[in-house]
Amino acid sequence: MKLNLSNLQSPLGETMMVTDADHKLLALDLIACKTCQPRMLRSDHDFTYGPPPAELATALGLFFGGNLEALQEIVVEPSGSAFQQEVWNALRRIPAGRTTSYGQLAKDLGYDDPRMAKMIGAANAANPIAIVIPCHRVIAKNGDLKGYAWGVERKKWLLDHEGALLQPDRPLELGFPGF
Repeated sequence: MKLNLSNLQSPLGETMMVTDADHKLLALDLIACKTCQPRMLRSDHDFTYGPPPAELATALGLFFGGNLEALQEIVVEPSGSAFQQEVWNALRRIPAGRTTSYGQLAKDLGYDDPRMAKMIGAANAANPIAIVIPCHRVIAKNGDLKGYAWGVERKKWLLDHEGALLQPDRPLELGFPGF
């Protein structure tokens, strides 16, 4: 399969984007994050290097510029298990400016076993398309930011950018409609 590899600057650092011939987003990672290199780069795919597809670069630019809904129209096609796909689809339904907990996301997906929160966390950690599949919007039940593949400081930046963090006059918003 022939894939396109592009770099794009962002407020979080330089990103690496992998797209297919139809401009579907397959991976988005931060170059400075040594542990985040897309798995597909370690495979035998045929890559073409060039500028990012204009529509993706525009959508990301709009998002970082303050249009928090700009990423909704990006077509993603991450590679993962059926469970991971279920979690990643749910993540895309969390509105910008809102957060949920790992346990609440498990409940929203219909899982009653409290241990599923750890499985949700593992699926989040395997997310190959940061920001667009907003795993940064999932936090601990007590409001702690917990881990993030790009670093907790970047997770905090994203949540600040979206207006989702605690402010003195605003309670933490956990949970979201849509299930």
